[in-house]
Formats: sequence, structure tokens, C-alpha cells
Amino acid sequence: MAGHVEFFFDLSSPWTRLAFHNIQPILAETGANVRWRPFLVGGVFNAVNPSVYQARESNDPKMARSFGWLKEWAALAGLAMNFPSPYHPVKSVWAMRFCCALEDRQADLHAFAEAAFETYYRDQQNLDDSAVLVSIAQGCGLDGAALAASAQTGAIKDRLRANTQEAIDRGAFGSPTMFVAGEAMYFGNDQLPLVRAALSMVATKS
Repeated sequence: MAGHVEFFFDLSSPWTRLAFHNIQPILAETGANVRWRPFLVGGVFNAVNPSVYQARESNDPKMARSFGWLKEWAALAGLAMNFPSPYHPVKSVWAMRFCCALEDRQADLHAFAEAAFETYYRDQQNLDDSAVLVSIAQGCGLDGAALAASAQTGAIKDRLRANTQEAIDRGAFGSPTMFVAGEAMYFGNDQLPLVRAALSMVATKS
């Protein structure tokens, strides 16, 4: 039996942009299936990891240095990383509601998220602008206006809150948070080798 990954993500996280790209060959190699799970990383930070905000305000040297490492990781992956953009840190509520509106259509969600990552990290456009999000959706062959309308409904707002709370309840403290086989939790682009190992172990046992 192939392994299963749940990939909790927020489009505003540059490390998530890397992991979203870098997990693809791992999924292909291991034959694992994935469920993309949109959540709001700001809600996670507010609940369990407020030190992120403190580090931003204090010009933490580790955070400043991490931007250089981020660009090295991006170059290694062959990705454009024009970061930080003029909109950093971007408010991602609207964008993640669009994603939640697509969660039950995983192929469409994957296409939209990939395009949104490129729009923000390559083109430096504002993901807090509904017109930008509609344009991204249209470029993916989706009905952007319908998604924008859906993103304003109580059901989608509730789904985003529920996904975020679920991630918190399961131990998440940032984005991306990944679960293998529903249990083992991994965080960040740098832990993808561990994700690969866990998926390979699942495949071996089956």
C-alpha cells in the first residue's frame, strides 16, 4: 500500500513554496498520495508560536541570514525567489480561502497553489488582492469570480478556521506541516528527506 501525506500549507510562507515544489519528486518516487490542506499560518503563530513576530520586530540575525539561505535553496531547486517582496509579510486570509474553496478538488487546488506561489515569489504580486487571485484562477482555467464569491461564504471561512485548528491540535507550529500515515509529523523544507524515509518505510512494510 502506498504511503499518504497530508501537506498543511499557507501560500505566504517562502519555505512552503520550496517544500511544495521539492516534495513532488518524493511523491513520484515513493508512489505516495498526498492531500493538500490549506490553513492559516498566522492563526498557528498566534496560538502556539508568537516568537515569530518577536523575531521579525527585533531584526533577529538568524531570520535575516535565513533570507540568504532561502535563495540558495531556491537556486538549488531551480525556482525563482524574489523575496522579500514589497508585500511581505503578506496577509494570506483571502488567498487561503480561495484554496479552501478548492480543497475538495485536489488537482485544481494544486494548480492554483502552484500558480499563486509563482505569482508571489517570482512576480512579486500581492496575494491579498482579490483581483490578483481571480486572475490566477482564470489562468488555471478556473472560474475566478465563482471562487471569489465562494471565499466570502461562511462555509469556506469555517473550513479555513477548522483546518487551522486541526493543525494546531495535531502539533503544528508553522508552515509547511506534513503528516505521514496520519501520525508522524514533519516541518519545513529541510525535513523532506525524513518524509521520504518515512514513506519508503511505509512502502516496505506493505
